[in-house]
Amino acid sequence: MFARCLWGARFFSQPAAAGAAQSLASPPAVAKYSFFVSRNSNGNLPVYSDIRNGGTRLLVSIRNVDGNASDLAKELSTSLFKAGSPEARRLKVKTNHQHVVIQGGRWTQEVNEWLKAKGF
Repeated sequence: MFARCLWGARFFSQPAAAGAAQSLASPPAVAKYSFFVSRNSNGNLPVYSDIRNGGTRLLVSIRNVDGNASDLAKELSTSLFKAGSPEARRLKVKTNHQHVVIQGGRWTQEVNEWLKAKGF
């Protein structure tokens, strides 16, 4: 009846590939948390570093937190570093509505890796 295009387009009467149907039917498993950290328009996690007070106060902030930001702060403070380590003793986590601010060091990469490990 109609000729099939060279680049693989199909007509509505033709069946779809089995792999495409399965990928639409079963969404990927996502961990359930009471918070969600959405990525920015470039596809990166919204983790930013800031230096205040002439370089003596180092801050890491996580923006665009949807849900319960205080749960994210509690989980960060307990599981980012091993308990009793020098980093864990310096770590201070505070929340400000949809932002989480971490004081005590330059931990942007560690926070990024932690969020990626959690599935964000």
